[in-house]
Amino acid sequence: MTFQPVIMPILLVVLFAPLVFIVVRALITAKSARQRGLWSTRALLVALCFAMLLRPGIAGTPTQTVATNTDIYLVVDTTASIVAEDWGDGEPRLSGIRDDIAELVTEYAGARFSFITFASTAEVRLPLTTDSSAVMSSLAVMRPETTSVSRGSDIGAASATLERVLTAAAESTADRSRMVFYFGDGEQTSSRDPKSFVDSAELVDGGAVFGYGTTEGGPMKVTSGYATDSPDDSYIEYEGEIALSVLDEENLQTIADDLGIELQVRDAGSTVQFPAAPRSSMTLANSETAGGIFDLSWILAIAVSLIVAWELLRATMMTTQLRGLKATSRAEQRAEDEGSHV
Repeated sequence: MTFQPVIMPILLVVLFAPLVFIVVRALITAKSARQRGLWSTRALLVALCFAMLLRPGIAGTPTQTVATNTDIYLVVDTTASIVAEDWGDGEPRLSGIRDDIAELVTEYAGARFSFITFASTAEVRLPLTTDSSAVMSSLAVMRPETTSVSRGSDIGAASATLERVLTAAAESTADRSRMVFYFGDGEQTSSRDPKSFVDSAELVDGGAVFGYGTTEGGPMKVTSGYATDSPDDSYIEYEGEIALSVLDEENLQTIADDLGIELQVRDAGSTVQFPAAPRSSMTLANSETAGGIFDLSWILAIAVSLIVAWELLRATMMTTQLRGLKATSRAEQRAEDEGSHV
């Protein structure tokens, strides 16, 4: 049995002490069995309310959770090209990235995940966590770069950030392996040369570069930064024509070579291939509370509701009876008054 009181127990005692005094005094001074029965019910109501506010519960049954010694870093391109409509049947590339990451999280169950996005600059959206639902939630609310502030795509914008987080992880948990998965189209439209990922290579034990898009290219809707799935109805234009974002496989291969991992060019009709986690060991950890706490306060709440309902019903019946008695008394009084005038 566990307790999770809504407020400090000592405050509960202070708040309920006057009520306990009232019902105990009423029970002692009760002059009939009926009165003692009524106040006993009210004493039970006070006791149930006190117990309910203590929030009793039963700990969940022991379970086993899966854990591995692998850290996985997801590096995702969030430039305007992420919504280029050349994935599957005219869907944005982001749809393919979401599907692949969902499979990846399942494939490496028990690993820790970190989520990094980049456009003109890079941002760590999610630090290392074993909560896979947090990864998918971060991905679901991810926004592409706003078209009006875009300064072109820089495929190496995340290189320094990735090196920093990998270095910190290697220093704090040297016994864990680290995998990097890069998601993008490889299109470099920024005027500066892309930064290399080679400085991170010695910190990476595996992973892959996933490429999205086609050589024919896909049109990109204007993005406002407010909704990933509902961009503006108009398309980005260049020199009076609808601009197309194309896959640059050569740039993606360079990133893969820098990191020492393989490149996979993705399309909606193919199955993604995940590399094995290096030096990964799976462990089963016992958790007494993994099943959560089964809250019993709702049972007490039902009992409190029943007693309160009975008290309200009794009060209603008494009020009805009193009104009937008053009506009868008034009728009798009128009859007496009429008789006295005869």
